[in-house]
Amino acid sequence: MQRPQAGLFFILLTALIDVMGIGIIIPILPQLVEELAGSPTAGARSIGWLMALYAVMQFIFSPLLGSLSDRYGRRPILLLSMLGMGLNYLLLYAAPSLAWLFVGRIIAGVTGASLTVANAYIADISTPENLSKNFGRLGAVFGLGFVLGPALGGLLGDYGLRIPFLFAAFCSLLNMLYGYFVLPESLTPDRRGVRLGRRDLNPFTPLAAFGQYPIIRSLSGAFVLLGLSNQVMFAIWVLYTEQVLGWTTKQNGVALAVYGLLSAVVQAGLISRSIKLLGEKKTIIVGLLFAAAEFVMLSVARSSTTLYLSLLVGALGGLAGPALQGLISRQVPNSEQGRVQGAIASLNSLVGVVGPVIATTIYAYFNGGSAWHFPGAAFIWGALCALAGTVMAASVLRHFSQAPATHQVYVEPTHLRQTEVTQTKDG
Repeated sequence: MQRPQAGLFFILLTALIDVMGIGIIIPILPQLVEELAGSPTAGARSIGWLMALYAVMQFIFSPLLGSLSDRYGRRPILLLSMLGMGLNYLLLYAAPSLAWLFVGRIIAGVTGASLTVANAYIADISTPENLSKNFGRLGAVFGLGFVLGPALGGLLGDYGLRIPFLFAAFCSLLNMLYGYFVLPESLTPDRRGVRLGRRDLNPFTPLAAFGQYPIIRSLSGAFVLLGLSNQVMFAIWVLYTEQVLGWTTKQNGVALAVYGLLSAVVQAGLISRSIKLLGEKKTIIVGLLFAAAEFVMLSVARSSTTLYLSLLVGALGGLAGPALQGLISRQVPNSEQGRVQGAIASLNSLVGVVGPVIATTIYAYFNGGSAWHFPGAAFIWGALCALAGTVMAASVLRHFSQAPATHQVYVEPTHLRQTEVTQTKDG
């Protein structure tokens, strides 16, 4: 590896383009689907299935692409993924029917799983001293992508619903050409795997970590419920704002960019202060309650002012995630961190399969299929899931006692055994 900085820059640029691509289509895809489906009700149901199909592909191909990169190197997998993303956006730009949108989302789900390979590339080129710093840069790029993507999608969508796809295709293909000339391989032949085993290719393998760590297993129900609530926001936001408030794609793009910026401010500036003031457990519960309150506000929002206030409340809901992640990570040895985080990510992917379908089905039913017309019904579903997840998480955390220094004990309720994990100060 003779040009690590060139490789790191390309990986960060790739992650930025991938995340921007996800954000770019959020303000425009629902309206395009409605046009191709023939009606708002049919379009709402189709959006749910499109999102579910994308999540299925991500769940299946994330471990597969990671294993292929272990065997054949990171460079070819990354370049092929960038090529696939570019072709996917061109297909979405020219799609003459709804069926072609489904084909495009299948391709996007497969090639978008390249972020797994990007993480592996950073691990390859990083030293123990700068590994955390490089992953921090990747996290910052993710945040930037979720701010820029919706804003660009909304602004370009004003010139035509398909124009953002063309812009995303140009970025992906140009980045692929750039990588072809400058991206060095990070995994030398002597460090590559000899063969791929069935376990390496099984997308359910990471979930085995839930059976090993009691606190993770006990929180799995809360993860599912909170994941279902989060899916509501992505699935019906644009449908709701267009129908109830008459927003344009530009207005949606700007609002989603503001939401991303507010979330970044909360996570960068308020997390440590909240934990210092309230402690981890209270910060988690407070954050989850803010998340539930956001959905209640959205369900009755009939003005832009109320909607923006709900985004501020929802951004404060971002206090819960990092605090919960920090609490869990201290229950797990350093050698198992990746495995546990992979298990949580896999569970979230599975939730991403069913969550959008449920949310858009509820939305379609109460906006055309029911005698009771209530546009915010899906947000009520999100609030109920968030509240149920909060109660479940509070019940589990009540059995968790934080001992002094770095010694934590989690006691499972009822008849289950006590599990103790002790770690030294340096991990």
